[in-house]
Amino acid sequence: MFQELRASLGLLALSIIVMGIGYPLLVMGAGQALFPHQASGSLVEKDGRIVGSALIGQNFADDKYFHSRPSAAGSGYDASNSSGSNLAPSSAALVKTVTERVAELRKDGNTRPIPIDLVTASGSGLDPDISVASAEYQAARIANVRNIPLAQIKSLIESNTTSRTFGVLGENRVNVLAINRALDLLPTPTAP
Repeated sequence: MFQELRASLGLLALSIIVMGIGYPLLVMGAGQALFPHQASGSLVEKDGRIVGSALIGQNFADDKYFHSRPSAAGSGYDASNSSGSNLAPSSAALVKTVTERVAELRKDGNTRPIPIDLVTASGSGLDPDISVASAEYQAARIANVRNIPLAQIKSLIESNTTSRTFGVLGENRVNVLAINRALDLLPTPTAP
């Protein structure tokens, strides 16, 4: 029995070393060598400072920016707390939350139909993208706040639209961090 126990413990130790240490290091090394930007979290820098990730949504509350999808990940876009709300469409809590979000969006007088992704969270609660319809819904507000022609904002939306993955998966979308960075690069209009 001692020999069998020793053999089992030896196999356990070997498995831990190979599968628990060796394999993860191999995969991490290959990822860093072949896809360094993606393996490091697709981090976005501005002036040498990390301002976010292209893969995780952020809270842009200022009216001069495009707003992200609502987050279901606790308070804000906390990647360590990624989850959906798990509320059914018949849930009174979901109906109340969506109704409040619709009322908040209607405050600026926009009476266009509100795209669903502006009032509901994604499955992960961290979606970095919004639909093109959501970006277009917000265009007039941003043009007004920034005193920029609406046509320029619409052109910016078009140039920051990512097509469906492989031409068939998902929908056309706009990365909120990328388009907000592009907004900040626009020249500031001069006063008349």
